[in-house]
Amino acid sequence: MEKIKLAGIGCGNRTNVYMNLASKLMPPKFDITALADPIKERRDIISSYQQGNRIKHFDSAMSFLSEEKLADVVIIGTQDDYHFKPAMEAMEKGYDLILEKPISNNLEEVLILAKRAAELNRRVIICHVLRYTPIYNKIKEILKSGIVGETVSLNATEGVGAWHQTHSFVRGKWSDTGKSSPMILAKSCHDMDIIFWLVGQKCISISSFGELSHFCSINAPEGAPKRCTDGCPIADSCQYNALLYLTERRNPWLEAVFDTEKSRLDEGGASDSEIIQWLKTSPWGRCVYDCDNDAVDHQVVNFKFEKGITATFTMTAFDEGRNIEIFGTKGTLKGGEFIKKVTGHDLIFYDNRNGIVQYWDIEFDPDGNASHGGGDSGFVQSLYNELKMDNPADMKSSIQISVESHVMAWAAEESRRTNRVINLLEYREQTLDKSS
Repeated sequence: MEKIKLAGIGCGNRTNVYMNLASKLMPPKFDITALADPIKERRDIISSYQQGNRIKHFDSAMSFLSEEKLADVVIIGTQDDYHFKPAMEAMEKGYDLILEKPISNNLEEVLILAKRAAELNRRVIICHVLRYTPIYNKIKEILKSGIVGETVSLNATEGVGAWHQTHSFVRGKWSDTGKSSPMILAKSCHDMDIIFWLVGQKCISISSFGELSHFCSINAPEGAPKRCTDGCPIADSCQYNALLYLTERRNPWLEAVFDTEKSRLDEGGASDSEIIQWLKTSPWGRCVYDCDNDAVDHQVVNFKFEKGITATFTMTAFDEGRNIEIFGTKGTLKGGEFIKKVTGHDLIFYDNRNGIVQYWDIEFDPDGNASHGGGDSGFVQSLYNELKMDNPADMKSSIQISVESHVMAWAAEESRRTNRVINLLEYREQTLDKSS
């Protein structure tokens, strides 16, 4: 079997996960050949996954791309606002891409990348890992079987989780939407993609509402300091106390951002005093009610599709996990975190005619991992065959397909900001005119 050579630009959490799984689950199919990241420790961790092979290290994307071609496929795992340039230059140099979502935090750039990928006949697969989860593939299979009948409407929710919200979207790298992406794109383009995939039709109009209601200064406790390390009067009862990074929030949250000490965290060697000292200057040590965040903490989206199917989506910081309801002409299919907690099953179906209830339980790959509901390992296990397809557009989450979810997300944000219903055909044409 001919191995696919992998390189990484941006060696943070997502590239780390994919490289680790490729090395662990698919060693006969992939070789890691080059890594580019300004933080040496990140490169060293990924290099440790593949013993015996020399991996070239670079401190920037540009230094890597100035070399002769060193791999077949490049993983672009940089921050949202630095996807376009390395992705475009890597394609021009002859690389296929594994591109982390969102494709870009600029819709014009998304459309330009998709057009250029088609012109160059490059395989560009987007990391919409939910398409590769056991549960969503089972839902797709059930819908195809016909037992639900014709889909009439769909309701999906994503509970981001209050700690995840504060870690990533209040204190973290996606808190300032001007420097990253709107919440509906940064966190929920997965959900836009899954809704589009399950409905199987193009969305034609969208409306959306959402706000930042809780994580703002008006809700700060009386006497709360700017940093949790400065002695907060409600420290013992605050669920967002940054000192929780020392205990139950240490893994995986602290390890994802405490880069310079990560190898010692893995070994249990970083002391509490070192972490506290880091929190005194790190963005993750700030009071969640006194940050420079503007990402919404709740948002709803309404969709109308080509053949009249409607859908709704709710993103909230104050729940955890994803849930879905699909209302068909023959019955209702429900699944997700809430159904699992209440019934003990992953999916349930109620038949409208005879009242029969069916259940499905989902098994995870014991050799993979359950991150993103098993999507990370499912994605990596599908990569080899996907990247070997003759027609790049046929890949399960190709850039040509993934453009649709990005248009939906950007239209939802436009609706939220302007308080109007967005016609997606007109919106897309206007964006194409700007990018041409």
